[in-house]
Amino acid sequence: MRPQAPDVAELKRRALALLPQLRERAVEAETIRRMPDATIADLHRAGLFRMLQPKRVGGSEAPYRALVDIGSIVARVCGSTAWVLNNLACHHWILAMWPQAAQDEIWGGSDGPDVLIGSAFAFPAGRAQKAPGGWRLKGRWPFSSGVDPSRWNFFGALVEESGKVPESRVFVVPAKNYSIIDTWHAAGLAGTGSKDVAIADCFVPDHMSLAVAEIAGGPNPGSAVNAGALYRLPTFSVFPFILSGVALGIAQGAVADFTQSMRARAATYTGRRIAELATLQLRLAEAAALTDAAEKTMLADCDEATALAEAGGEFPAEARARWRRDGAYTTQMCVKAVDLLFAGAGGTALYLSHPLQRAWRDVHAASAHFVVNWDMAGTLYGRVALGLPPDVPVL
Repeated sequence: MRPQAPDVAELKRRALALLPQLRERAVEAETIRRMPDATIADLHRAGLFRMLQPKRVGGSEAPYRALVDIGSIVARVCGSTAWVLNNLACHHWILAMWPQAAQDEIWGGSDGPDVLIGSAFAFPAGRAQKAPGGWRLKGRWPFSSGVDPSRWNFFGALVEESGKVPESRVFVVPAKNYSIIDTWHAAGLAGTGSKDVAIADCFVPDHMSLAVAEIAGGPNPGSAVNAGALYRLPTFSVFPFILSGVALGIAQGAVADFTQSMRARAATYTGRRIAELATLQLRLAEAAALTDAAEKTMLADCDEATALAEAGGEFPAEARARWRRDGAYTTQMCVKAVDLLFAGAGGTALYLSHPLQRAWRDVHAASAHFVVNWDMAGTLYGRVALGLPPDVPVL
């Protein structure tokens, strides 16, 4: 009999228990530019990678908001670890929408349901053509976070047909069919190992591919075996919270580190107690307010999307665009919170030994992802609110 998977409360407890080790390994992760093997092992043992995996294969099948709740805990001490955790954990959620044959092949393989799946969702970077029984896929994709320990990878690509591009599709491919190109030399989120991946040409069976329209909310090919509302969410409409939850945790960690370091610190040149400076108090107050408000907005949106999925209704275009807007805007709120604290910490925050410099680099790197890019998300919302069609195909 399979042991019962941990619930959200237990997952949170386990995540908190890991923080001392993850904080200690943050420098190592940046140095080797990927997750340390010990960190991958710890996340496996804690069951965190499987937070959104269906219960039928031993996962926790936690609510979607767990990506914010648990991802933010881990990000308090290491943004890179949280980024890899949330990305790889959400791929179990996505796979649950695939045909059962794909799920059985991947979760029933040699690594079992603990198998890790990476992703590369830059759709224009890949091209696919229909072939007997499946597809031919090729391309080179950037930013495949956590690709090193992964045994499979999701690839987004555009279908080519008679010189036209009729649809966007996602393909899941085993590691033997793609190569990893070590391009990840980055200033922020340096430990994520977000390297390029390339496919010269490979065959992908039909059951290993889905059109984006099939996972845009509501019933999908995986619904026959995974009927929960979690797996009827519109994949790319709620995707921003996978990443904004990491930015939130980085900002929360910065608030905690700043508060602790400033309580007893004296100014280098005046000797005055720093905590007595009203300007510093205001910076801390604003940063804390920004992170608190960001967290409430993220969780409210996740809960709203879940309620709509449970009700079995439609996902209005306005709501989808608003979730994309909120995911991007709350990320910007977290960036501002860290900026306020980094500037207020003075010269000491410039030392590589100070956690604020990593928080500053990591939160800016997180905000650079196209899914939480404010210019894109803001204009998308504005278009929909003004009655214009969305210009983001994967909405």
